[in-house]
Amino acid sequence: MLIEKPVRDLLAAFASSDPTPGGGSASALASAVGASLLTMVAGLPKTRSNSDEDRAALAAAAAALGSIRQQLTEAIDADTAAYDRVVGAYKLPKGSDAEKSARTAAIQAALRAATEVPLGVMRLSAQALDAATAIAAHGHPGASSDVGVAVALLGAGFEGARLNVAINLSGIRDDSYTSTVAAETDRLRNLVSSCPAARG
Repeated sequence: MLIEKPVRDLLAAFASSDPTPGGGSASALASAVGASLLTMVAGLPKTRSNSDEDRAALAAAAAALGSIRQQLTEAIDADTAAYDRVVGAYKLPKGSDAEKSARTAAIQAALRAATEVPLGVMRLSAQALDAATAIAAHGHPGASSDVGVAVALLGAGFEGARLNVAINLSGIRDDSYTSTVAAETDRLRNLVSSCPAARG
């Protein structure tokens, strides 16, 4: 599993000529690191004004980020597994009509699975950016650069996941599914673009 590798080995895996891990796993990793940085800032002993209001807001943000970070971490390996399934589907035999039909069905199912993982990363990144707004408002000013780095990583993870959703959608033949996912992608982009933390 990627998440169990030392950092040096993980980077080597991304640098290898193998198709996985690729951009989808990298996007999940970027957002997971961003969520981790936000969790750190939310847990600092000093807050913006050291008020009860600050501590309550930061505690709520940290609680939300715990689940988000865990799911993003799981998505690092899930994305690789999903794309490996796509690669496997394209390698299925296609000599007979029955084999062609089975191969097409397998490819379509695999592409859907490979779309759902980065779509989930988009959702989770948007949620983490929402938490970043509260952390930026109530966290210690001395950690503002950490919040900024976290926001940049979450933005990169979100955009990278969006690119993966788009390329997978291009191969899916179910118009109802593709239009639904495209609509959610647009909704999430609008949500992120209107997020105060994402706007800096």
